[in-house]
Amino acid sequence: MTTIEPVPVAEPQRQGRTFADGLRNALPKIVLAPSFAVILVFVYGFILWTITLSFTTSRILPVYKWGGFDAYYRLWSQPNWYVAMQNLAVFGVLYIGICIALGLFIAILMDQRIRAEGVLRPIFLYPMALSFVVTGTAWKWFLNPGLGLENTMHNLGWESFGFDWLVNPKMAIYTVVIAGVWQASGFVMAMFLAGLRGIDGEIVKAAQIDGASNVAIYRRIIIPLLRPVFLSAFIVLAHMAIKSYDLVIALTGGGPGNATELPSTFMYSYTFTRNQMNVGSASAVMMLMGITAIIVPYLYSELREKKQ
Repeated sequence: MTTIEPVPVAEPQRQGRTFADGLRNALPKIVLAPSFAVILVFVYGFILWTITLSFTTSRILPVYKWGGFDAYYRLWSQPNWYVAMQNLAVFGVLYIGICIALGLFIAILMDQRIRAEGVLRPIFLYPMALSFVVTGTAWKWFLNPGLGLENTMHNLGWESFGFDWLVNPKMAIYTVVIAGVWQASGFVMAMFLAGLRGIDGEIVKAAQIDGASNVAIYRRIIIPLLRPVFLSAFIVLAHMAIKSYDLVIALTGGGPGNATELPSTFMYSYTFTRNQMNVGSASAVMMLMGITAIIVPYLYSELREKKQ
């Protein structure tokens, strides 16, 4: 007689386990949702609002009467705007160039495995932990002819010493460069040092076996491999240069005259001091376009490399 064995029936999946799995999968979205909502409203929402205001006739308070491109015509007819753009060109080129060169140089020195590296790294990185207001105020005291370096040298007996860049209209923009480089070069050093430590040592050893000098190794092998770090440093510094406001206000206040006027200080002045909110919004849109013109090609090149 044939015995028929019962077919095992799978137990129905418990509802509690299904709910737990769903909750576990949804937890990251739940945690990120508030931050995403805040960014969506207070970043991208206000960007759209600023763009809208630039096409209105807003003055002291926002109004939504269509003004067309009048604010942009008025913006580009302002002599101060051209001064701000020229100052940004000088500040941006020197700030980015010196920070990258100095940061790379210090990173190469730190990469030699010196004994005091653990002490020097925090010293170089410390300025980046300070706010731009603190940096600007400190350098304002240091560069003030009546309080800082010049006065100290006079008290030490060097009566002929002079350093009046802070109050000299032709040199004031360079004091902003000095303060900015002092603060950001350590951060750039950390970026390059991380890049140097990430390079495969076998490549360097192979070049040394072939008889390549240290200068040739850095020039032909190491520095080309640091291309992504160069791009990242450029993007970060360019963004910081375009939006520099608190550093300039704390250090020079945009003066003497308009010698250190930048687009960011121009935007604040026309929006909140001169009661031309539409012109200030138009200048903010121009700054946004400048940042976009820098970031979009970078993102495109990065995404293109990943696809390849």
